[in-house]
Amino acid sequence: MTPDRFQRIHSVLATRQPDLTVCMEEVHKPNNVSAIIRTADAVGVHKVHAVWPTDGMRLHTHTSAGARNWVELETHDSMVNAVAALKAQGMQVLATNLSETAVDFREIDYTKPTAIILGGEKNGITAQALAMADQDIIIPMVGMVQSLNVSVASALILYEAQRQRQNAGMYEREKTLLPDDVVNRILFERGHPVLAKVARRKGLPYPPLDEEGQIAADESWWRTMQATEPKKQKKLP
Repeated sequence: MTPDRFQRIHSVLATRQPDLTVCMEEVHKPNNVSAIIRTADAVGVHKVHAVWPTDGMRLHTHTSAGARNWVELETHDSMVNAVAALKAQGMQVLATNLSETAVDFREIDYTKPTAIILGGEKNGITAQALAMADQDIIIPMVGMVQSLNVSVASALILYEAQRQRQNAGMYEREKTLLPDDVVNRILFERGHPVLAKVARRKGLPYPPLDEEGQIAADESWWRTMQATEPKKQKKLP
């Protein structure tokens, strides 16, 4: 990892907003999931959440590949668990839903810890999720069509959140708000991806990095990393 890349990663991490996130409720189209994650990265979201069907969800698209390297994804078994986890972090939980109590999404104070529920393409946000949300929000529309693609809706809301947070100076930091262990893990995995893969396979902890992003490991760590791994025996038919 070059010193310039090391500093670039540090600069990006310093703008991360750990108290701003989205929760995808069974958003199942890979292109939408990819677009949401890409927007999340663009506005400084550190982690997104998702509740998917029991058969799971795989991200195959190239669009998500780069963004997934920088935005963490946490999956939950149910919306109850997801919302409980978000509220435990002190977040206000918003849901895009046309109701009598819904407000224009631009009226929300996004400088507060905030999570935005995004409903699936087929059924939208479920009644269960709506019941757990703190506030319904709407994106005003004057055309014949009264709904937006979920990835487009997420982009509009997240960029409003970014605008408010920028005006409040929440991106102007020299040090990231992320825990040190998370920062160190990201720096090693993104700066030394091949060695990170080997270390995980061998069950080795990540070593510290110096001020230029170079590995500052002891000899025993390097010996274990360089040791030849035993070949797996092929099973006879």
